[in-house]
Amino acid sequence: MKKRKSELTFWQKVVRHRTLLLMCLPAIIFFFLFNYMPLPGIWVAFVKYNYRDGIFGSKFIGFDNFKFLATSGELFNLTKNTILYNLVFILLGNMLAVFVAILLNELQSKMFKKVSQTILFLPYFISQVLVGLLVFNLLNFDTGFVNSILVSLGMEKWQPYSDPKVWPALMVIIYLWQQTGYNSVVYFASIMGIDGEMMEAAKVDGANGFQRIRYIILPSLKPTIVILLLFALGGIVKGNFGLFYNIVGTNPILYPTTDIIETFVYRATMTNFNFSTASAVGLYQSVVGFVIVMTVNYIVKKIEPDYSLF
Repeated sequence: MKKRKSELTFWQKVVRHRTLLLMCLPAIIFFFLFNYMPLPGIWVAFVKYNYRDGIFGSKFIGFDNFKFLATSGELFNLTKNTILYNLVFILLGNMLAVFVAILLNELQSKMFKKVSQTILFLPYFISQVLVGLLVFNLLNFDTGFVNSILVSLGMEKWQPYSDPKVWPALMVIIYLWQQTGYNSVVYFASIMGIDGEMMEAAKVDGANGFQRIRYIILPSLKPTIVILLLFALGGIVKGNFGLFYNIVGTNPILYPTTDIIETFVYRATMTNFNFSTASAVGLYQSVVGFVIVMTVNYIVKKIEPDYSLF
């Protein structure tokens, strides 16, 4: 008599599911090497690191690195900028992606639909370095395209690289331009998976396009939207380093509105060689991200258990 699945030993389960485990092996190795093996490096956040003594030989100073960040006011500004930018990126990004996916679905011409998808998807493959160069050529004070037009119209030149207030809107616009096409693919695939007979039945019953979107497409997209939002919230304290560093660079004037945790850690490590402060900020970032994910998942589990991550 065969054993039930619940009665199988660990190794029997491994043998039974060996094919699936082999498929997961590259991902397991990746996360082990790059996420678990570096964990002892957390100790750097609690010491005054120096090269001679090494990580575990440096002087232990407890939470002094965290106290310095908290009292200097930098930690609050970094956290605020990172979370607010990511909230806007997540909410507006997903809303626009859903909107684009629905528009693509409503297109009747297959050729035009494919061309539109390609055009929307193309910015995602452009290097962040090239995006930064493009933005600089557009907004540069001396020879930028925007200022050239303003001068030709008899208007004064615009100095965006000296005005921190305009950059939150600019960063959101640049992010949406680059990411919307890619983000819409998942939603478009979900729409393609909706039962065609249901859509045809709605048409026969007299439902117009807006009614089909409201009562069929959007409810069908709800599970996908919730899952993607939960995944996105997992990285809400992880900023887009490539985007911010290549566009803003090391311009201290813009730091109040554009400095995020990743750019601060990069400067602390590569410019100031302050490994202890950089490690403290990185640990703080991980802890805050973990708390946010667990909290949001708990709330979702209470409201809609089927949509929670675990």
